[in-house]
Amino acid sequence: MNLQNKKKKRLTIEQAKDKLEHYCAYQERCHSEVKQKLWTLGFWGDWAESVIEHLIDENFLDEERYVCSFVRSKFKYKKWGRRKILMKLKQKRISQRLIDHGFKEIDEEEYLQTLDVLIEKKRKVIREENPFKRNQKLANYLIQKGYEMDLIWKKILG
Repeated sequence: MNLQNKKKKRLTIEQAKDKLEHYCAYQERCHSEVKQKLWTLGFWGDWAESVIEHLIDENFLDEERYVCSFVRSKFKYKKWGRRKILMKLKQKRISQRLIDHGFKEIDEEEYLQTLDVLIEKKRKVIREENPFKRNQKLANYLIQKGYEMDLIWKKILG
């Protein structure tokens, strides 16, 4: 039998709950990621909402916990700035209130120290003689990492 002609067996609501419990237990997830996964499994509307409610009730899905974890990990391991973290969370349809709460996970002193370290590392690898072009390349790198323009220029020039 041809695999393309083979019909995929539809999951029951209980099977979907089990599958999504495992999905959420493996790694923190936000509501939009869970909705997308449910959609790929063929669940939407009231069925999807009942699975999401179950996951919330059983503490598999917690948007606040997700945001705090996301902010901590993207800052600590990828050295992302607040602007990039904000953009990624907005893409996941996270509320501004939760984003503001998540940003409390970033210590301001550590944030500025991380920016200093990134500046020093990047300065060592930029091969540009013109100081204006060198500073522009450095600023572009830090903007791409998600740091705020005023902080970047204050650190580069000051």
